[in-house]
Amino acid sequence: QVQLVESGGGLVQAGGSLRLSCAASERTFTNYVMGWFRQTPGKEREFVAGMSIGGGSTSYADPVKGRFTISRDNAKNTVYLQLNSLKPEDTAVYFCAARRIRLISSRPRESDYWGQGTQVTVSS
Repeated sequence: QVQLVESGGGLVQAGGSLRLSCAASERTFTNYVMGWFRQTPGKEREFVAGMSIGGGSTSYADPVKGRFTISRDNAKNTVYLQLNSLKPEDTAVYFCAARRIRLISSRPRESDYWGQGTQVTVSS
């Protein structure tokens, strides 16, 4: 079973940047498609970004296109999410997820493993 641990969240002013990291315990990290999702109270978890195993394919939700960048370092078993030009509406708990099936999916139920989440708060 893969254990995922996110870090890098915090409080930032609008227009600022953060970099989230997600470290995986599994040596077979390269068996998993990785994704980032976010959730605010009372709302469903929503897709943010996803990356294929080799990193050659990415997908982004429309609200974050051009501002967020997903990347992965398979040697370090880590996936990253660079958040730029942050807006107050980006405030959420951000989760990383791992998926065994080798296709990026925007559906939370199609991810197999989840981290505990890291809070991102953007002040106006």
